[in-house]
Amino acid sequence: MTPFVPAVWWTAPFVAMLLCIAILPLLAPHFWESNTRKLAVSALLGLPVLILYARHNPAALLHTAEEYFSFIVLLGSLFVVSGGILITGDLQATPRVNTAFLATGAVLASLIGTTGASVVLVRPLLSTNQERRHVVHTIVFFIFIVSNTGGCLTPLGDPPLFLGYLRGVPFTWTLRLWPHWLLVNGLLLLVYYLWDRRAHAREPRPAVARDRAQIRPLRVSGRGNVGLLVLVVASVALLPSPAREVAMLALSAISLKTTAKAVHESNRFTFRPIAEVAALFAGIFLTMLPALEILHARGASLGLTTPRQFFWATGLLSSFLDNAPTYLTFLAVAQSLGLPAEVVGVTHEALLAISAGAVFMGANTYIGNGPNFMVRAIAEERGVPMPSFGGYMLYSGAVLIPCFVLVTLLFFR
Repeated sequence: MTPFVPAVWWTAPFVAMLLCIAILPLLAPHFWESNTRKLAVSALLGLPVLILYARHNPAALLHTAEEYFSFIVLLGSLFVVSGGILITGDLQATPRVNTAFLATGAVLASLIGTTGASVVLVRPLLSTNQERRHVVHTIVFFIFIVSNTGGCLTPLGDPPLFLGYLRGVPFTWTLRLWPHWLLVNGLLLLVYYLWDRRAHAREPRPAVARDRAQIRPLRVSGRGNVGLLVLVVASVALLPSPAREVAMLALSAISLKTTAKAVHESNRFTFRPIAEVAALFAGIFLTMLPALEILHARGASLGLTTPRQFFWATGLLSSFLDNAPTYLTFLAVAQSLGLPAEVVGVTHEALLAISAGAVFMGANTYIGNGPNFMVRAIAEERGVPMPSFGGYMLYSGAVLIPCFVLVTLLFFR
């Protein structure tokens, strides 16, 4: 039987879905703040594709539903359990302390996800720096490292890598990215440390004196959730579906039941962020079906053949659209080229380039990865005047792009 391949115009709902995610937060922020409206947009754009595949390829529809369920359960579990961990305190905001915060986040991002690490660390970092005036660069680098580039070592780290895991990439395969992770995060931490040393030297003396006087040691509440996070990681790595999803849901329920109400209140924990993800990705998973089928059939015509091309094509699109569907899009292109099938139908080098591009370059803009906007909102809520969309890109253009050029020269020549 000839495989079902939709007409090219069936990619329109997918393109419209991605454009809504990229543009509506900027053009219609009041409309877009409602999760119900996001779900309505997903339903409106996804319904034609749902009808199409229900008639012509119901097996693909069922497989996509299973992937969506696994994806949301993982993100939800990490979100719920990490939301039960509260770190309070106020350290002296020296360049070394701030760099240590970011370095810790770079490690945690691959263990509990970029969203989980951002939720756990951003508030204690803001508290530590509350006496300082020059804080914006610290939050920008936090987004670079903790919310993005730190999360490439495991499928837990960033949504694109978990989707790859669901498509057959072995759980430990992403450890092949450790040289890329070490180079990018090492460079960013070095640049940040030098930047913060200069910024700290320009702090008013009264601010520095207050910072030294108002020190409170870090204290962790909700410690039981640390063990639950370890069990979430173990369930992803060791259990098959659907036992994996059942275990993660059970661990989430335990976290909600056992976490003190004061911890959730201090973390301002609500289900709104994960509900937003669920609403948007329902539309993404549905509408991307025709695009993936077409790319599998005709991807060779795009002219992408080398790891360098896949790194930049995946990365630049991930900068302005959600990096998870972008990852799957270019994985489908690579699979259509007839490359040696070393892993999920492509070469190791091609998948390394696609993975690194999706994870790293999600840091280029506020809309490249989910935690970026979340961290910005929390910082502004605490009185930090964060840069505009374009202002943020000045930081990323000056700091991140040279790092990515170096990654290309060293790893994707």
